[in-house]
Amino acid sequence: MNSPYSTYGETARNGLHRVADDAGRALESARDRVLPGARRLASEAEGLAHRGYDTLREGSLQLRDRAAHAGERSMRYVRDEPVKSVVIAAVAAGALMALAHWLSRRSDR
Repeated sequence: MNSPYSTYGETARNGLHRVADDAGRALESARDRVLPGARRLASEAEGLAHRGYDTLREGSLQLRDRAAHAGERSMRYVRDEPVKSVVIAAVAAGALMALAHWLSRRSDR
């Protein structure tokens, strides 16, 4: 003879199986809807990273070229105007020393 408790147990078990199956289907459906968007975002992020890297590299090359050009101009100026270059360097060094002295006196207070 079947006990009423076994019928309730079976009903509960069947209900739990249905809930688990429904939850599994819902998760699969959500994954199927979300995955394409996530892949698209990942692809866009990769594209942005590549563009950022290319921009940074290009900026670095331009900066290096400008620094080389400035160095060449400085060397040409020193070669063409040696006396004036020494005077400018001495004045700049004196100004830096005066600034350093003023800053050190100020920080002692």
